[in-house]
Amino acid sequence: MTDRRTQLAANLAQVEERIASACIAAGRKREEVTLIVVTKTYPASDVRILHELGVRHVAENRDQDAAPKAAACADLSLTWHFVGQLQTNKVRSVASYADVVQSVDRVKLVTALSAAAVRDGRELGCLIQVALDAESGERGARGGVAPDGIDELAAAVEAAPGLRLDGLMTVAPLAGPYAGRQRAAFDRLMEFSSRLRGNHPAANMVSAGMSADLEEAIAAGATHVRVGTAVLGVRPRLR
Repeated sequence: MTDRRTQLAANLAQVEERIASACIAAGRKREEVTLIVVTKTYPASDVRILHELGVRHVAENRDQDAAPKAAACADLSLTWHFVGQLQTNKVRSVASYADVVQSVDRVKLVTALSAAAVRDGRELGCLIQVALDAESGERGARGGVAPDGIDELAAAVEAAPGLRLDGLMTVAPLAGPYAGRQRAAFDRLMEFSSRLRGNHPAANMVSAGMSADLEEAIAAGATHVRVGTAVLGVRPRLR
């Protein structure tokens, strides 16, 4: 465990240095960017070490892994983010531990999340996942709504009991006009964010950038970066 703590501490320090340098390069304050550590496929023991090292935001993408891990770490002061594609039959479970769902991409999901949040007496933060590789009316290859669907979803979240509209999220697309152009993709997301804030001023969270492209996301203006591999190491293959 000591070796693992040393490893995580060193990795976290390197990521922190990257974030700080990117903020300086972008003329931003370090406190404008929140690090979310993506702990998927890693055990609750790693989450506990990360908490000891000062991490307060963690993310998961599969409910079957996240639910028991969140339960095992329920005594820690953590904000849990759900970042994976979410099926409605998993909503009740996810709503019981997640503080923020970053992958809202259809009205049916909004309705289900609202019902679960009200049932549990909780308020869930919601980010609309924007798919920059999706045509009008379609969903992206990695989830997300086409850009022309943002306004409808934002209105649905805003009107839904138990939900709070926090902002937008994207994953740099692997196909389409933004493939391999992370900075352009993140700049485009910031344009959508600016437009969204015109009608929903409090929805100012922009989640973008991962281990390989966090610098581009910070340069574009992201408020949250989701980093897994650079902190925890190369992930074991899922069986």
